[in-house]
Amino acid sequence: MSRPRFWDPDGARYGIPTFPYRLAPDGLATRRQLRAAGLRPGGQPVVAQILWRSRRCRTGIRAAYLYRVELALPVRPMTAAKRAALAKANTARRTCPGCGRDAGYVIPTSLGICATCPPWLAA
Repeated sequence: MSRPRFWDPDGARYGIPTFPYRLAPDGLATRRQLRAAGLRPGGQPVVAQILWRSRRCRTGIRAAYLYRVELALPVRPMTAAKRAALAKANTARRTCPGCGRDAGYVIPTSLGICATCPPWLAA
């Protein structure tokens, strides 16, 4: 039985320790996994990576970088100013440029206007 294609735990081939999909050691996590746990990398360097084949990217190989969980910091809490800025940005995304009303949903960029506006206002 041969070893997996992206198995390089000492980093000799890829420069940093590399593991195949779903075979990363315990104690390492991706950014998404850290975020789901309420953590962030906190400025620490990348410790390892996961590589896998994918048809979604041009090169055919995708990567996910791994960070140490014990060095991760908690996510910063949302401030009142940031909450207000996000509310203002979301309101702008819901406001129709054609009629100026709040559509109640995010207006698709492919349409450019709300569903009730006439199509000639899209230009």
